Amino acid sequence: MAESPQTVVVDFPLRGEWIAGNTPARRIPSHGTDLLGQRYAYDFVRVDPARKGMHFYKATSLHYLLAGVSLEDCYGWGQPIHSPVQGVVLQAEDGWPERQRLQPVKDLFIALKNGLTFNPKRLTDFRRLGGNHIIIETNIGYVLLAHARTGSIRVSKGDRIDSGHHLADVGHSGNSTAPHLHFHLMDRQDLLTAQGILCCFREYDVRRDGTWIRVENGIPKHTEIIRSVP
Repeated sequence: MAESPQTVVVDFPLRGEWIAGNTPARRIPSHGTDLLGQRYAYDFVRVDPARKGMHFYKATSLHYLLAGVSLEDCYGWGQPIHSPVQGVVLQAEDGWPERQRLQPVKDLFIALKNGLTFNPKRLTDFRRLGGNHIIIETNIGYVLLAHARTGSIRVSKGDRIDSGHHLADVGHSGNSTAPHLHFHLMDRQDLLTAQGILCCFREYDVRRDGTWIRVENGIPKHTEIIRSVP
């Protein structure tokens, strides 16, 4: 997807290599809904680049299917989340627990149940869906970063931060099927009325045919392996 005049440019919020899961380059709305301002939302998962597919864990696929894996065995869990913008922290919500073991059938059932029973009018605590999360006010909109590791949030409401600030760590809190970062930009703080804003990333590398290629002002495609610029 090419950048348009309406596309806002932000910095990539992670370090190292990641795979783009849900992305507006694949479909819009990227998560299948416009609710909660997530029309153009991204999900990023850290995987083993030597293995094909979405192997975000160290065990074999059979072990993951039958016995599950622990959070400690997931490549992305605990990795730092950096602010993609300069702004002021409006919300920094921590304390929501993480499921310590992941198993695909169980996790998918929980995600489907949460999706089918979701009623925005009864949403009293967004952590049920977004887990531990941060909302940042900027001059380009409001940034939401969700599913952080329990106890990892390093900022408080009212803090002024620069781009690159270490905000929290990647986690598995809320409605999550694997440790990952959910990120999106929206036009207001109120999640029940917010509209999504399309954004792209200022600079990152993408791996194509075994070669890293520099991308500027880009929107990662679905399942592309990308990395932050050193």
